[in-house]
Amino acid sequence: MVQKEKKNEGRVSCSFRDPSGFLFWRDGVLYRQVNDSYRENYDFLVESGLLQNLFKEHLLIPHREVDDGEGYGQAYKILKPEIVSFVSYPYEWSFSQLKDAALLTLEIQKKALALGMILKDASAYNVQFLKGKPIFIDTLSFEKYEEGKPWVAYRQFCQHFLAPLALMAFRDVRLNQLLRVHLDGIPLDLASSLLPIRAKVRLGFFSHLYLHSKSQKHYANKQVRVGEQKYKIKKFSLLGLIDSLESTIKKLKWNPGGTEWGDYYGNTNYQQESFKQKKKLVEEFLSQIKPSTVWDLGANTGEFSRIAADQGVPTISFDIDPAAVEKNYRLVKERGEENILPLLADLTNPSPALGWQGQERMSLIERGPADAVLALALIHHLAISNNLPFSKIAHFFSQICDKNLIIEFVPKTDSNAQRLLATREDIFPNYTVEYFEAAFEPYFLIRQRKRIENSERIVYLLERKEIL
Repeated sequence: MVQKEKKNEGRVSCSFRDPSGFLFWRDGVLYRQVNDSYRENYDFLVESGLLQNLFKEHLLIPHREVDDGEGYGQAYKILKPEIVSFVSYPYEWSFSQLKDAALLTLEIQKKALALGMILKDASAYNVQFLKGKPIFIDTLSFEKYEEGKPWVAYRQFCQHFLAPLALMAFRDVRLNQLLRVHLDGIPLDLASSLLPIRAKVRLGFFSHLYLHSKSQKHYANKQVRVGEQKYKIKKFSLLGLIDSLESTIKKLKWNPGGTEWGDYYGNTNYQQESFKQKKKLVEEFLSQIKPSTVWDLGANTGEFSRIAADQGVPTISFDIDPAAVEKNYRLVKERGEENILPLLADLTNPSPALGWQGQERMSLIERGPADAVLALALIHHLAISNNLPFSKIAHFFSQICDKNLIIEFVPKTDSNAQRLLATREDIFPNYTVEYFEAAFEPYFLIRQRKRIENSERIVYLLERKEIL
């Protein structure tokens, strides 16, 4: 259900807020405990047929009840869920990934209501990506529906999904990074203040964001007792609310164009034969090392990620450019690809550990290491654009790479390196292939080095040293 943390025993650090249960590791196996307090809702989830329906339609991560995982305290059931090998977070998703996660949540909500249940929370962190598609991972998010009660997770859904999607579509796609600051979703008053008038005049955004934020502000300092409710909300009205949210989100569009590297392959300085040879080299190296997992850093739209994926290797395809990641994800959907997960990542400022005590959301490095790492057409961006010494780059790769690194050295004479130097002084006398190899030598052995035809670029196959 979630990838293994460094400590494979005890409770999962991000799973402590829900009184209904939690995740824990025992002997390297992941379990979910269902607390006795959730007994009635869990039994109804099973008896109503909702659980099996969601399993069958691949909307909820599957699990089985087991006897081999002794629980903690007041345990009612112990479940063994399927593992999601790589955990990603909403601030790492493209526009369409967040949109698909939102629509999945609403689809599950409608199916739950049809069988007498409702989602008690609607966090984006309840969704992960598995085999190219979003999937709900929190089995304990369901409770019995009570006629007349409002949807308690309505605000959370708007903050986690609708607000960031609206800001990305109407203002700037990079505003999804506000989710790194606001882990419980972007506050509705903040979203409303940032959205342009053309968004606010649309009925869906006017009601779900603008009026919703006004209502929140109105009741912020008023004492409202639990169960005290002036108006009863009929089920058909609740379904109307869900339909309205769904319609509003479906209409949101973002065109992935106009960014610096969004059409990198279309504007590359490679000759066609050189590009083909580079792909062949990467394919040969991957065939030799047979990795179990691959991280492709600076993947752009995933051209080289797909070489690993086509060999059946689960591949995380990282890039800093939102347009490139969006295009990559659209290709995944279009082709029905199951081995690629496109994600946003700025390697100079990767996702940190966040949340309570810095333990609710793992840093990028904590989610590694990958068996093999691809770093193609990347080194010059890190060293020249970001002033990172080769020694720092080599150390970083040693942290996220478990066995092999396939890396490309791009010399200063290359036209793309010259493009980076065109607007700045050349203060990089040590940017040479000799300094590059020397910096990586403490961490990696050079297994192979191959020069790309009609180019001064070199592709290396490095093997990580065992560092005591």
